[in-house]
Amino acid sequence: MDNLSKLKSIPVTVKSGEKVQKPQGFTAIRDGIKSKGGDNPAPLERKPDWIRVRIPSGGKYAQVLSNVKANRLATVCEESKCPNIGECWNAGTATIMLMGDVCTRACRFCSVDTGNPRGWLDLEEPANAAESVRLMELNYIVLTSVDRDDLDDGGAAHYAACVRAIKEVNPQTAVEALTPDFQGRLECIETVVDSGLTVFAQNVETVRRLTHPVRDPRASYDQTLSVLAHAKKHRPDVLVKTSLMLGLGETDDEVRECMDDLRSINVDIVTFGQYLRPTANHLPVERYVTPEQFEVFRNEGLAKGFLEVVSGPLVRSSYRAERVLEKNNVGLK
Repeated sequence: MDNLSKLKSIPVTVKSGEKVQKPQGFTAIRDGIKSKGGDNPAPLERKPDWIRVRIPSGGKYAQVLSNVKANRLATVCEESKCPNIGECWNAGTATIMLMGDVCTRACRFCSVDTGNPRGWLDLEEPANAAESVRLMELNYIVLTSVDRDDLDDGGAAHYAACVRAIKEVNPQTAVEALTPDFQGRLECIETVVDSGLTVFAQNVETVRRLTHPVRDPRASYDQTLSVLAHAKKHRPDVLVKTSLMLGLGETDDEVRECMDDLRSINVDIVTFGQYLRPTANHLPVERYVTPEQFEVFRNEGLAKGFLEVVSGPLVRSSYRAERVLEKNNVGLK
């Protein structure tokens, strides 16, 4: 092998915040947020003792990982650097991320790569997703996706095709869809909600005051509320769910006001978790909420009428989602 060939064969490591070339032919920003270069972003914060992330391992974890790779699926478990990936995968639960691993938006809390996929879609994804659920023998699967503002319908038809394919192959499997906001287009929401779901979710992410700069400018607090409200009105039999990250600078009263907003539109399930800064280019953590305060929010949420409130430092929107209807905070102490 000549020297040039040797150089081409050496894998190129792309740092967080830099451009990366995707196999589909377009570029993206690694981890979603551009590097600030000479601005010297603050180092990652020291985590309190109550936040303990275990290194993922175990036989079931390895099986799920192998299956995901073999079927060319992206999982939010990997892309979002979820701290619960080992626990959930060993329990046989995974969250599949549809429509690729490049998002058209750049929320300042999220580590998914950002770019313009230029209409690219994997047309084999519905069949691959259905086969993966069958191989993993799942009774409950969470589907989520990147935002795809480059598509005319935001990917709603593709999303629904994946749900239908899963239900056709695995009729006993309950499906939860954690979707984009589809720019608030009600017909797109109906397309997904009518595809055979048990749970429809769209994350409000944070309190009204902090929606910007936390979320991409194309997202909004009221737009998410309108999506959730329409989903519940269109299909009252479908459970509606949303999630908030805490520690971005919100006050406890603002969290309570958000819960009131959600109950006013009949949202059934809400989850609360601690925001953890994925890279130095992302928003810093403003506070670490104590486990005791998470329990306070859970009790207050239940008193407000939510069917379930899953609340804890390491909770994420799809954390042990298959247990949410047990009404026991998915086993959290």
